[in-house]
Amino acid sequence: MLGLKLPTDPRWVNIVEKNIDEILTDHAYCEQKAASTAISLIVSFPEYTDLVQEMVALAREEMGHFKMVHDRILERGEILGRDRKDDYVIALMKFFPKGGSRTTQLVHRLLYAALIEARSCERFRLLSEELEDKELAEFYHKLMISEAGHYTMFLKFARQYGDRKEVDEKWEALLTYEAEIMKDLGNKETVHG
Repeated sequence: MLGLKLPTDPRWVNIVEKNIDEILTDHAYCEQKAASTAISLIVSFPEYTDLVQEMVALAREEMGHFKMVHDRILERGEILGRDRKDDYVIALMKFFPKGGSRTTQLVHRLLYAALIEARSCERFRLLSEELEDKELAEFYHKLMISEAGHYTMFLKFARQYGDRKEVDEKWEALLTYEAEIMKDLGNKETVHG
């Protein structure tokens, strides 16, 4: 369903389980960044009313997820650690050239967001199926469903605002590029790393 060309090696869950606190901190920041992305799309493209409406709802939802993850961190007797760079997102953002028309810029940002949500969804599915901590596994199952909805929403908007054939070609190329990035990732207790 997600279209990812290289699935995550299931052994990534073993890395995560050795340091749950790290994945929770990374996950919390991923949720915060997702909310920031939604707000940034509103600021950058206010003339797209239906997008703005969806991004308002998304920003609220993502901050709600941030709180849920933060609460889990506190329940474990920990505090939120510092944010660190996301090698996956940094590499991903190099795919499309900078510039172009406003519509092109919007489509590219929507495709990036769709792919980040798709990979998060895939990773959360693995956590929901493989974590020994069943409560945490159920937590990730619920979030997986939410991420899948975000992925389809971003892709739908990209296809709505751009030329469908061109958007689909860019999406396929981005998926292929992302698979290459993923070959070097999956060895850290981070959502995308």
